[in-house]
Amino acid sequence: MKFLLVAVNAKFIHSNPAIYSLRACAGEELCRFVELAEYTINQPMEEILADIYYRKPDGVGFSCYIWNWRLVQELIVELAKLLPDTAIWLGGPEVSYDADVILKKYPQLTGIMTGEGEAAFREVLEYYTKAGCGRGDSAKKKQAEPVSLEHIKGLCLPGGYTPCRAPADMSAIPFLYEDLSPFANKIIYYESSRGCPFRCTYCLSSVENQVRFRNISIIKEELRFFLDHKVNQVKFVDRTFNCSHEHTMAIWQYIFESDNGVTNFHFEISADILRDEEIALLRRFRPGLAQLEIGVQSVNPDTLKAIRRVTDIDRLEAAVRKIRKGGNVHIHLDLIAGLPYEDYVSFGRSFDRVYRMGPHQLQLGFLKVLKGSGMWEAAEDYGIGYMEQPPYEVLYTGWMSYGELRRLKGVEEMVEFYYNSGQFTHTLPFLERAFEGPFVLYERLADFVRAKGYPLTGSARIRRYEALLAFAEAYDNTRQAIYRELLTYDLYLRENMKSRPAFAADLSCHQEAIRNFRRTWGEKAGKMVHLEPFYYPVWDPGQMAKNYALWGTQVHGREAEYILFDYQKRDPISHDAAAAPIGAWSDRGTV
Repeated sequence: MKFLLVAVNAKFIHSNPAIYSLRACAGEELCRFVELAEYTINQPMEEILADIYYRKPDGVGFSCYIWNWRLVQELIVELAKLLPDTAIWLGGPEVSYDADVILKKYPQLTGIMTGEGEAAFREVLEYYTKAGCGRGDSAKKKQAEPVSLEHIKGLCLPGGYTPCRAPADMSAIPFLYEDLSPFANKIIYYESSRGCPFRCTYCLSSVENQVRFRNISIIKEELRFFLDHKVNQVKFVDRTFNCSHEHTMAIWQYIFESDNGVTNFHFEISADILRDEEIALLRRFRPGLAQLEIGVQSVNPDTLKAIRRVTDIDRLEAAVRKIRKGGNVHIHLDLIAGLPYEDYVSFGRSFDRVYRMGPHQLQLGFLKVLKGSGMWEAAEDYGIGYMEQPPYEVLYTGWMSYGELRRLKGVEEMVEFYYNSGQFTHTLPFLERAFEGPFVLYERLADFVRAKGYPLTGSARIRRYEALLAFAEAYDNTRQAIYRELLTYDLYLRENMKSRPAFAADLSCHQEAIRNFRRTWGEKAGKMVHLEPFYYPVWDPGQMAKNYALWGTQVHGREAEYILFDYQKRDPISHDAAAAPIGAWSDRGTV
């Protein structure tokens, strides 16, 4: 008997903890019948199909999500033709709500495991092993009369649903990562709780009635395993990690005291319920020890009320600013476009307020109308149209047209390229001064890039610098020299360029100073540093923004300041090289 659990991930760096949990929960005796297979949605369907065929399983279980459901549907149909005697099962959030409908659509399926699948899978596997379903098992004596599938809770079969199963005891679920070899160069996901206390209508977690926590002593043992093995990152998948103060403090205190100097921990939290004690502890973390993902979604009070999201935006903003001030924790803030009562102008206001909170990353997402969610039930009332196929993304609402949402797609792309990349941290704050707000900047930038046809996707990164320079010069043409220096500074902060960018200053009048530097520093400089002259204080965004009205081509006679970029020393949060003035030189140039 061989039961193959299949995961089709969105990217290679992702792993699927669900199939590892199912195998672990099968128990020592049954897990020997389980084999795992992980693929990605970027692989051809035929390639995945062939690999499953050559494994010759007696049963196959597909883990189904919005990112892989289209591909899984193709595999179901073709696999049944090639392996007609193989039982085909589904499980996961994409198939748990309307399992009966899916079974009618695909008669090739044996059944669907709905909701949490660990206990149900163990019993299904036990059923097959007792029934002697493995190749060559028919001649063997059956161990015992198998319980029928209809008696196993938590299934949907062609004859209907079996009784629901009680939620799993989180502390009884085995640890998934005793062997780390399958997770080399992949993200490690960890679950310390299930469920969410909030009832946001766009989220499937809202249908759960309770939050369950894993025993803290077990959690500490498992986190110690990650720390001892110096795993690069552990991503907690808890829906609202900080919903319990005691649970939060116990874990954060432990990783603070046990920090190995390498491992990073990612948490999804609600910032407005953070307590001062929690923030104080976060402020003591090593830079790079933790990163926080915070869902804001909108600052429109009517929108928050409609989606049943209980958020105090003022408290959230205050908490983010306190953490941001520490400079040691990476902060990721989320917005969702396409929510009820959020029109284009309202979304711009939400964007500007969240942007000004200063996150390291700002994710502009688009509403997914998930089957079984409150938003799915109310979509017609709100005039929401969405894609019929995964990812069920919003097309229009009663407040925002398809054209406006498409324009926001352009804004999202510019935020990703320019803000979230962290490559323009000095240019953008200055450029923002030329516009009435950050949203308008990215909106105009998206329009400019589209109109000019700049190839930013998949092209050399220098193209993004050149496109931003062209945009800045088009909208703020009295400060061209400033933008060239800002972009040069940002570029050398990130990497020691082998070839000099075309927009950088001419170094011919600075050659003697550079030679003096090399003679003075000698081998200590090496190839891991770069010396660059600047005529404006581009390394100080605050000063540049404060004196925006003064900086321009009309300012003459400034002496150059030499900045040394040291690539052996990088900031653990931004990854920028250390950059500092190195003192006066006798042959300073002037504009």
